[in-house]
Amino acid sequence: MHLTRADIQEMERIRRLNIINSITGIKPANLIGTVSNDGDPNLAIFSSVLHLGSDPALLGFMLRPQEDVRRHTYENIKENGFYTINHIHHHLVEQAHYTSAKFDKKESEFKECSFTEEYLFDFRAPFVQESKLKLGMKFLESIPIETNNTLMIIGTVEYVLIPDDAVDEKGDVNLEILGSVGVSGLGSYYRMLNIGQFPYARKSELPGFTRNTA
Repeated sequence: MHLTRADIQEMERIRRLNIINSITGIKPANLIGTVSNDGDPNLAIFSSVLHLGSDPALLGFMLRPQEDVRRHTYENIKENGFYTINHIHHHLVEQAHYTSAKFDKKESEFKECSFTEEYLFDFRAPFVQESKLKLGMKFLESIPIETNNTLMIIGTVEYVLIPDDAVDEKGDVNLEILGSVGVSGLGSYYRMLNIGQFPYARKSELPGFTRNTA
């Protein structure tokens, strides 16, 4: 397949969405939990969570254009300033996927998709009880991207909950032990498999490589 920019632009919409969402490779799949000031919980799947820094600990995620569909996640974050990010276990992929359906504001994706709200540490947003890795986030700022009218939401990490056996002595988190999944395109999910672990890369310690011609 060889596609030009013009080919991509003229492509049927769903095929274009799938191809462009897939070419970046596997992305983390997470459930973001929020609640409105009226007490209406919301849960939505996102594939755009990214690391922005460790000191302070910052994460970001992307929100699509706001005009056509109400974004309850964003509305709730703007109202109370808190949200959670929850890894998706491979046993929960199907119900997590369907949180992306267009539910009404008063309909809870937790209830409709069989997840359990969990409120911990007096934190003002619901965690997903079934998730093995959970993050409590505090909203910091939103950055508009004018080119396609999207928003980057930036938050500080307030709480981290991970099983002890999934974190090694250096602090590396083993996603295979957690059963976490990634997503490609709009609905293709992948399990994580740890295929190697290497030290911090230094030129002075460069190993001798053998060219792989397979």
